[in-house]
This record gives sequence, C-alpha cells and structure tokens, in this order.
Amino acid sequence: MRILVTGSAGHLGEALARVLTGDGHEIVGLDVLESARTSVVGSIIDRDCVREAVIGADAILHAATLHKPHVGSHARQDFVDTNVTGTLNLLEEAVAAGVSRFVFTSSTSAFGGALTPPPGAPAAWITEDVAHVARNIYGATKTAAEDLCELFHRDHGLSCLILRTSRFFPEADDRDEIRGAYDDANLKVNELLYRRVDLEDAVDAHRLALERAPQIGFGRYIISATTPFTRDDRAELRADAPAVVRRLFPHYEGVYGPRGWKMFGSIERVYVNERARTELGWTPRYDFAHALRSLEAGEEQRSPLAIAVGAKGYHAVSTGPYTVR
Repeated sequence: MRILVTGSAGHLGEALARVLTGDGHEIVGLDVLESARTSVVGSIIDRDCVREAVIGADAILHAATLHKPHVGSHARQDFVDTNVTGTLNLLEEAVAAGVSRFVFTSSTSAFGGALTPPPGAPAAWITEDVAHVARNIYGATKTAAEDLCELFHRDHGLSCLILRTSRFFPEADDRDEIRGAYDDANLKVNELLYRRVDLEDAVDAHRLALERAPQIGFGRYIISATTPFTRDDRAELRADAPAVVRRLFPHYEGVYGPRGWKMFGSIERVYVNERARTELGWTPRYDFAHALRSLEAGEEQRSPLAIAVGAKGYHAVSTGPYTVR
C-alpha cells in the first residue's frame, strides 16, 4: 500500500515509517520538520500541502499533533488549528482521493478529568466507555478530532479507527516533583503497570488497525501495556499500591532494591486494553512482567525499536525538561 504518515519526524511517526517500509509499503512522510522519514515538508494546516501528500494514498496514519507539553508554550488557537482543522483537512482530502482507511493517533489524555477520581475514591478503571471530562486544550482538541473521524465514517463510509495511546515518549516526566523523586527508568517501569506502552507495541497496534479498519469500520481503542490489576484492586491501589504489586510480583522489591528504586505509593487510574486485544488481535509484549525479567537478566527492558528511535524532544517547546527545536 501507499501510506501517508503524518508527523513522520516524531517518535511514533518515525517508528511507523521505519516498520511499514520494512513491511514493503510505500511511505509518504509529512511533517513540518525535515527528517530522514519525511518526504513532504509542510503542515497539515495547509490544505494544498495535504492535498498533494494524499494523492495516490491507500491509507493514512495520522500521528501529527500538538502534544500536551505544548500547552505551556502554544496558544489554544494553535491547538485548534493543528489538532482539529489539520485533521479535518486530512479527512476531507482522504474522502476526495478515495483513501480506503484512516487511523488516527489520539491519546489517553482525551479522558481528561475522568482520569482523576476524588480523594478517597478507588482508582479509576479506564475503558473506552468512560466519558471524557475536558481538562485542557490538548485533550479537548483530541476528542474533537476523534468526533470528526466518527462523522466522516458515518457520512462518507471512510473506515476510521482511533487509537488512544498512553505514554510512550522517552523524555523525562514534565512534573518537577516526580523527576526529583524517581529515577527516570524506575518511573517508566512503574508506569508499565497502568499508563505506559512501549513504542514497538504502539506501532504493532497501528499496523493491526491499518489491516482491520475496513472490516471494523469505526472504533476507539486504548493502547497501553496490559495491566496485571483487576477491578477488585482499585481501592487498594489508591491506598497502598506497593501492597498490590507485592502480592502480584513478590520478587519485585528484590529487583528494585539494589537499584534504589521504589514503587508509587498510590495509583489513581488504570488503563484497560481489553478491547484492542480482542478486536484488533493486539498482543503487547513489553509489560511490567517483561521489564522485571529483563532487569533480572541485566538486559534492556525497552524494545529495540524504542531504542533505535530514541528521544526527540518536542518541536518549538520550552516547557519543563523538553527541548526547543
């Protein structure tokens, strides 16, 4: 297939272009930044640029976005222009060009305020059926773009699948207090329990979505490492997360101790990927158990693809630990 990948200079966009090229597909990379995987340098806000990039495409993987770190450095209108109008441009040109399938990379941030239960409440159990509560302009524009995808499926028959990905970025956390309290690798391994996905697993989910979109038609899916927790763990997770992890992984403290690592005292939400595993046939490999095994063996817990793509920073950001490009 000829596949347009937007955001081809970014973490996920580059990874998608690398893997899909290896699969034998013809990739057109579109990004505002030049890169080895970008063949069209331009913005999804520019309708003429989008129209040119879409010519001859069989499918679109739309990963370009303004991200959460941009909230501190960009105006709300910038988010509307890129995340909403840019997506609309792609959808309209996809229909005009006869594109058969459209996969939109959304974010678990789209759930917004629903991710934070009130004090004393159990951890939130987050499935695709949880209603979003707008918390910032990033999440608000991602849900608006999702709704456009649903509209174009209904009105034009365009097969559209939405993947709400959890954290896969390699950069440090944007919260000063968290960066100061945890080693970076410790933080990311902890997050595999409930709110992180390895880049290679995220790419596999997109490949499956691309393959199955015509049969499914429309769907939203949470893309996060498979949690070991159950709904019955929610109250204890909020009150004493180490006790739950100790019960499920009795040896984890023996792995953590020599490294000076620690578990979070409380976990406030859990992302559930059951629908993606069932309907897409997705089988993520890089979960918390895999990370423990790798650490015990003295091996790298991240996937080879995540290591190869590496850290990129975020374009035009001067927020927290992120770089300016």
